Parts: sequence; structure tokens; C-alpha cells
Amino acid sequence: MYSQIVMEHFKNPRNVGVIENADGVGTVGNPVCGDLMTVYIKVENDIIVDIKFQTFGCAAAIATSSMITELAKGKHVDEALKITRQNVADNLGGLPPVKMHCSNLAADALHMAIKDYYKRKKGIEIEVDVDKHEHEHETEE
Repeated sequence: MYSQIVMEHFKNPRNVGVIENADGVGTVGNPVCGDLMTVYIKVENDIIVDIKFQTFGCAAAIATSSMITELAKGKHVDEALKITRQNVADNLGGLPPVKMHCSNLAADALHMAIKDYYKRKKGIEIEVDVDKHEHEHETEE
């Protein structure tokens, strides 16, 4: 059902944890399946220098959270905003169709963290492209 890459990121997730005094925090959840993800970013000169996540969910939810941290680390925040759910799934070798929408909230959590960064550190409100019909979003202060 899952690719070897998904299983590797599930069994050995990268960048798990919390960043104290994060520059941006994004939390997303899907009330239907119960997945909940929080992404924390540390930014210097608009580059994501550190990123961590906490996820409560299935194997796919943990794997997508792990993969998003790998894809975003070292990137300019504007470049990281272009990472899509499909990019995450493709880098994981694909996700079962039934898991694509339920579990791959990781890109949305990253986008919410970047939105939070812009608001906190630059006083700018940006729009992020997230599917508000599938899950609810919260940004923590």
C-alpha cells in the first residue's frame, strides 16, 4: 500500500520536535480522520534554517510531515510556499489515493507557518493556497 520511501519516513521521521521561539507556526487538522500537524520554522534572512514538526496521525501523515521538512529546509520562504501536496506525494514515491487528501496536510501546515512568519516578523498578511473545505486551519501565537 505504501512506498518504501513512505515507510522509511514513517519509521525514521526527520526533524521531529518543537522549535522554541519559532519564527512561524502552522497547525492544520482534518476533523474527519483526526490527523493533526504542527510545523515550526526558524527563519534567517528569509531562509528556512530550521524546521520541525509534531504530527498525530497515520503513517502517511507522519511521512508527509517528515518529507515537507526535508523539502523546505534551506529554501527561501517564497520558494517554500510553492511546495505543493503533489510535490510531497511525488517525493514520497506516491500515496494511495484514499490517503492523498486526508494525510497530506503537510504542505498546508508549512504554508500556514510561513504565513505566520510574515505576520509576526514583517507585519504583512499574506494569502496562502490551502483547501479550506477539507480541513480547518489554526495558527498559534
